[in-house]
Amino acid sequence: MALTCRCLARRMLKYTLLPRVATARFASNGDDRKSGAYPRTPEERAAAAKKYNIRVQDYEPYPDDGFGWGDYPKFPAVHEDYKDPHGDWDFPDQRRNFGETPHIDYDVMVRNRPAPYLEGDNIPQWKQAAILGGVLVTLGFLFYAGQKYKLFQPAAPKQYPYNDLWIEKGGDPDNIPVKPKHYEF
Repeated sequence: MALTCRCLARRMLKYTLLPRVATARFASNGDDRKSGAYPRTPEERAAAAKKYNIRVQDYEPYPDDGFGWGDYPKFPAVHEDYKDPHGDWDFPDQRRNFGETPHIDYDVMVRNRPAPYLEGDNIPQWKQAAILGGVLVTLGFLFYAGQKYKLFQPAAPKQYPYNDLWIEKGGDPDNIPVKPKHYEF
């Protein structure tokens, strides 16, 4: 019975739009952009360059070293943060144009990730250690001063009605004290 229900559910989902929208394979560029076999001849290189919308002179595939990139073009690693922010982009939030083939590590070069490929943006380790040490020393001093000199919010005694509940607390009803005033005006 469970097998029958599972098969029916798969058949029903096959013809709905939700699985197609929800899966990543339909959200990709399609089968025409999937990398093929590594080009060995000049004709294969020209066909691969045409497939990726690149001039044959500019087309250079990744080396055939067994990682399986195939005929995917080797682009320079340019992080989105370092592209022109005022350029006339088709997709300004991604800083790319329609039909532009993304880099093989595009998921690493989006704007919500740090730029790992560029030199000169890294803070030296001695400066990182100095900043960390300064933060830790400052926090340690603040904790020490907070333990030595305690600071509390000023508080007045709790106020109760009926002369601070004199009778309810067991006081003599004939000898009710004067209600204390916790204010001055």
